[in-house]
Amino acid sequence: MSEQWGLTRLDIGPDGRPGAAVRRIRLTDWFDAPLERISETAAAIRRSLPLTIGITSEPPPPRVRPLIEALTLTLCSPKIVSPSGELIQVSDPETSYEGLRATVEAKPQAAVALGQLLRQTPNLETTAALAAEAAVYSMLLGGSEFADWLSCAGERRAATHLPAAPVRLQRSDNRLSVQLDHPTRRNALSVAMREELFCALELAVLDEQITSVALSGAGESFCSGGDLAEFGTAVDLVAAYLVRIDRAPWRLLDDLRNRLDERLWIRVHGAVIGAGVEMAAFGGRVTCTQATYFQLPEISMGLVPGAGGTVSITRRIGRWRAAWIMLTGHRMDAETALRWGLVDELESSEGES
Repeated sequence: MSEQWGLTRLDIGPDGRPGAAVRRIRLTDWFDAPLERISETAAAIRRSLPLTIGITSEPPPPRVRPLIEALTLTLCSPKIVSPSGELIQVSDPETSYEGLRATVEAKPQAAVALGQLLRQTPNLETTAALAAEAAVYSMLLGGSEFADWLSCAGERRAATHLPAAPVRLQRSDNRLSVQLDHPTRRNALSVAMREELFCALELAVLDEQITSVALSGAGESFCSGGDLAEFGTAVDLVAAYLVRIDRAPWRLLDDLRNRLDERLWIRVHGAVIGAGVEMAAFGGRVTCTQATYFQLPEISMGLVPGAGGTVSITRRIGRWRAAWIMLTGHRMDAETALRWGLVDELESSEGES
């Protein structure tokens, strides 16, 4: 019982920061463990508050699968195949764990919040899952880790020349084309762009004669994430939460995917960061160019993905792989995105202008 109790505690200090935000389990130590002990420990891990990371250099036997499924993720050597995605292949599991641990310990509050969120959102209906994500995101906006990031980020200049229409629409019969159109900011998702995108997608949701929707981005990148110049400007965090669930374009993308399936085509290229990744993952069909890369940097800012990513990305690649790319903030190339299922196809062209 003491071993299991240790797995569940955060050891929170006087400053509210977890002293035990992440724990390591070497799976090879469990290969011959009694099945009852494996089952009890897996149940304890599912209840645990800290992140629990498995490590193995040898192919795990089926008997430890309950542990693997319960863990936040498991790092394994490249020789181990994991078609279902619970195991993350890395060149050196021990070294990768130390890197992950350092990242988590730099922003333990956000990391723990993400770990708990990823255990919930895959099991919830979309609206409830998005509301849970928005609540955690809005909470972290008022936290010390985000405040620390803001203080270190320095001056962030807002756009001086906003386009008349940051989102362009083109309709041809029953087909609607939507393009993010602020290329000088790499289509950063500002409040203005979010509102325009919401209205564009709402049109497609309300008009059932529209049977095909394509979403793309102008310029060098599909979307570079939220507009950093606007981060930290929310005064009323409760209002920010309500806006995030009521005026969320990603909620409409989910509605459209349910109706249109692969006819909701999201074409990405260049830098696809933060909200760009999260929105794209809602697509029924997602394509990218060979040079595209994906990145989720929110944890380093003291936040969690807040544009539906804990819902959309987990659906596409599973919560274990989602946890890896969200916790580490590592860039993912197009080939990995295709192999993991984040995108469905590679395109030869380099995007749109």
